[in-house]
Amino acid sequence: MFKKEITVGADVKNLEAVTAFVDECLEQFDCPLRAQMQLDVAVDELFSNIAYYAYQPGTGMATVRVEISTEPALATLTFIDGGTPYDPLSRSDPDTTLSAEERQIGGLGIFMVKKSMDAVSYKYEDGKNVLTIQKKL
Repeated sequence: MFKKEITVGADVKNLEAVTAFVDECLEQFDCPLRAQMQLDVAVDELFSNIAYYAYQPGTGMATVRVEISTEPALATLTFIDGGTPYDPLSRSDPDTTLSAEERQIGGLGIFMVKKSMDAVSYKYEDGKNVLTIQKKL
């Protein structure tokens, strides 16, 4: 089992570094390009949400942990922040049958993450938001 993590300021300026870190981990295991692209979209969405909302109006840190197993081939990414408790999975999915103008603002990014990952879970533990996504490789 491979396990590595990065902790950075929860700021969108650090998104590129976080994505590069995740990609570097995935590439060590010959991650299929499609899975890597889906994980990159998820990283962008989830880290951006932490950066924009977790610590408002202040700032804080965010940790992204990458775990990769080979039997079965599975990537697990865990996003941890000490911001305001918030479970993005508790929000109902947007009605994608409505036009963009008719739809409520927000929720589409987490909806895309839920649809593209094999598992998504959230817990609030020890004063931290812990959101975990899994993708079969």
